[in-house]
Order: sequence, then structure tokens, then C-alpha cells
Amino acid sequence: MNVKQIKLIAYRRVSTARQGDSGLGLEAQDEAISKYASNIDGTIIKIYTEIESGKRNDRPELAKALDHAKGIGGRVVVAKLDRLTRNTRFLLGLVES
Repeated sequence: MNVKQIKLIAYRRVSTARQGDSGLGLEAQDEAISKYASNIDGTIIKIYTEIESGKRNDRPELAKALDHAKGIGGRVVVAKLDRLTRNTRFLLGLVES
């Protein structure tokens, strides 16, 4: 039986440059994403990182991650929903697109 590999595009976000520089939070996100990929026998193709408030919807790295996933027939994976957005309307827009 030929099993198709699940292609994953990882998106991780921290709110401040200080968190990004220190790695605070990024390691935990990496660990959760890697564990998920392993559990579903997926392959992380690329990781996109953003340093931006979750309140903002105009996040260039998220847009790149979504486009990349669409282009390769993959999935975007995040460690926790709050790393993606804190705005329900924005989330629903992502799901519908």
C-alpha cells in the first residue's frame, strides 16, 4: 500500500522581538509542532516565523505560509490556536478560504 506523506507548513508566532530573540516560546511551539508531525507521519516542509501581535490580521509570514500550503497541497500547522489568531472572525475567514 502506498501511503501519501502529509506535507506540513509550520507557522509559529511570538508577540515581541524580545521573545523572538530569546527563543522564549519558540522552542515550545517547535516541540508541539514536531510531536504532531510525528504522530500523523507528516513532514514539515518549511517553518514560517512571525513577530507580531495576535490581534493583527495583516501578517505577511502567515500569508506566505497559507499560500505555500495551498501551492503544495499541504496543511498549515500551529502549536496552539492562539498562535494563529485571537480573532474568531479572522479564524473563520481562514477556514473558509
